[in-house]
Formats: sequence, structure tokens, C-alpha cells
Amino acid sequence: MASRNDLLTWVNELLRTNYTKVEQLGSGAAYCQIIDSVYRDVRLERVKFNANQEYEFAENFKILQNAMSKHKIDKPIDPPRLMKCRFQDNFEFLQWLKRFWDSYSPGVGYNALARRNGKPVGAPDSLRRPMSSASSARSASSAGAHHARPAPPATSRVAGVRTAAVRPGSRPTAAAAGSGPQQQIQELQRQIVESKVLIETAEKERDFYFTKLREIEVFIQQSDFAEGSEGEAVAKQIQAILYSTDDGSVDDNDLALADIQGESYDHVSGHMDRLHVDEEETF
Repeated sequence: MASRNDLLTWVNELLRTNYTKVEQLGSGAAYCQIIDSVYRDVRLERVKFNANQEYEFAENFKILQNAMSKHKIDKPIDPPRLMKCRFQDNFEFLQWLKRFWDSYSPGVGYNALARRNGKPVGAPDSLRRPMSSASSARSASSAGAHHARPAPPATSRVAGVRTAAVRPGSRPTAAAAGSGPQQQIQELQRQIVESKVLIETAEKERDFYFTKLREIEVFIQQSDFAEGSEGEAVAKQIQAILYSTDDGSVDDNDLALADIQGESYDHVSGHMDRLHVDEEETF
């Protein structure tokens, strides 16, 4: 299972970018180019690689969805959630995208810079969260009002007291002292979220493969092979693999219970349920 650092390293090496946080991928630009690295036909000239507005994020995800639809990639995505630039949503989608890329990448060189005409991507020191025009206007207005306000008279006794209360060495020092532990808490919280995502993904994959194994066992049990036939021999070999232990040995009792000619579906179901319980205890 790829970690956050592994995924960021892969993205930066593939796309020649300098992302430092998974959240930064919420602009959708990198996702578009990762798909392009597989099919080489995404309209990258329309991708906003330095997107910083919500409508630009939305345009990028529209391009991504069109590309995935064109190639019949059956993966539902939720642009509004990804566009919020939250770690967990983008981490889960990036994990899926990495598995998709591993399966379908053509395996030949990909010149990411040339494909996007040398456009820079990402902002290493920013999450690139969408900023509405209204909030920008409020910020500008607030800043203008701040600079236009005259300074209070220095001779005021009250002003002198206030100045002394916030002189260097008092409150800023306390804030600086608390920034270290706060950053550690945030990093630990991030690691907890990442671990939860990894565990959930591992559980989903475990259940998927367990279901496949169960289907194989039931298929063998329900198949009517002639005694001594090649089909029966192959079926017994598959059963031996299914029932083998960690050291490679096979429990004769399991094989006897799973006899193709005599075992019922209910018995197979019960046996697989026991296996499932054992796996859950392991996790």
C-alpha cells in the first residue's frame, strides 16, 4: 500500500512537479496529466495548471471526467469533495489513480514538461485552496482601511500602557513556544487519518479477494467431475492450494471435508466463514 510520501514522490517524478502535500492535488491539474501519461490525448492546453479559483478547479475536473469517460474508465469521482483540498479525499483518489496507472501505463517515456508546454505546476508552500472574488474584495478593502487609519497619539497614557503590554518578548514569545507542539499535533492527526485510509483500503482488498476465493471453492464443489478424470485432478490441486497452511502443508481433514463428490454447499460456506473470522481477528 503506497504511503503519502510514496505517492507524492511518484507524482513529482512523473509530472516533473514539486508538490509537497496531497491536498495540493485538489486543483485537478495533476490528475488530468496523470491520465494523459497513460493515453497521451488529454487536452492539456485547456488545463489550468496554476488554478487558484473555484471555477478553475471545476474546469479541470470537467476535463478529467471527459477524458475518463472517453476511455470508459469506470471510476466515479466526486469533484466537489476533491476541490475542497482535504487530505483524505485526495489521498484515496490518488491511491486509486496510482493503481490504475500501474495497470495501464504504456511503460514508455513521458515528457511531462513538453506535454504541458513547459507550464509550471503547483505551489509548494500553499494548499491552493479556492478563493472567491468576494473574499478577495473584502481582504483588499480591509487592508486599505487599515493603511488609511491614522495612528493613535503616542503621548496617550492608555496607548502607552497597551504598547507596553505587547512589547517584544511577551506575547509573541508565548505564541512561538506553542507553535511547536501544535505542529506536532497536526502531524500526528494527519498520520492517524493516513493510517485509517490505508487500513480501510486494505480491508476492502481483503474482502474482495476473499470473495473470489470463496467463489472458486463453491464452483469446484458444485462441479461434477468424473472420478479419475483430469478435471478432478486439477480440482483437487486447487483445493490443496486453498487449504494449505503457512508452512505449505495441507490439512487432510480439510480435504476430506471438501471432497468434491460428497461435500454440500452449506459445509463449504461454514468452512469459509471460519476462515473469514480468522482473518478479521488477524486485522
